[in-house]
Amino acid sequence: MIDFAPWERLLQTYVNTVGEVDYQRWQAEAAEALQDWLQALEKVELEALAEDERLALLLNLYNALVVQQILQLYPLDTIRPQILGVPNWVAFLYFFLKPVSRLGDRPISLNTLEHQLLRQQFQEPRMHFALVCAALGCPRLRNQAYWPDTMRSQLEADAQLFINNPAKVRYDSDRQILYCSKIFKWYEADFLQVAPSIVAYIQPYWQSQPKPGAEAAIAYLSYDWSLNQRTSS
Repeated sequence: MIDFAPWERLLQTYVNTVGEVDYQRWQAEAAEALQDWLQALEKVELEALAEDERLALLLNLYNALVVQQILQLYPLDTIRPQILGVPNWVAFLYFFLKPVSRLGDRPISLNTLEHQLLRQQFQEPRMHFALVCAALGCPRLRNQAYWPDTMRSQLEADAQLFINNPAKVRYDSDRQILYCSKIFKWYEADFLQVAPSIVAYIQPYWQSQPKPGAEAAIAYLSYDWSLNQRTSS
């Protein structure tokens, strides 16, 4: 069994209950502890793990590697760097494409983790409410690790929280427009593996009234790339 406890202790120390990350303290106090845990994972053989343990590992690993990259770059205000006010797309893509760790003999990037190891191997669209890129537009970073025996219920809670957050999804009943995070646009194919439409995927999670009907049009909200951070008290 993989020990996720070191990662959970870090999350509980430096991430509050609404998912804000104290990068300043984490960088000063425990960047090395995170590095040590990530290095221990490099010896893991994915093929030897049961499905839920493999998925829990990849979710935790993705989020931990994002945090590690931010700690190396901190302080910063956005994960989408700019040059003279113009987005620096090369640096932005490099953040996701560069190899940042290993699993066994395989070098991995955030892009590899997400698109090859997670999306290709698991028909689990709720992962998109768990994977965090460190921006405010992302899902909330849990201050708990994902554990194999509780992960599916954790993902269900993540989906419920994300969809009922008006900053991520809201419904204009007068105009019959469902405003959604661009996560639903970027990963539409994953959601349509388990539902006939984005509206149909969202409906079971919707807690407010009125509920969006099948005739609702979809519009996508602007994505906030500002760093999700909190300052030390």
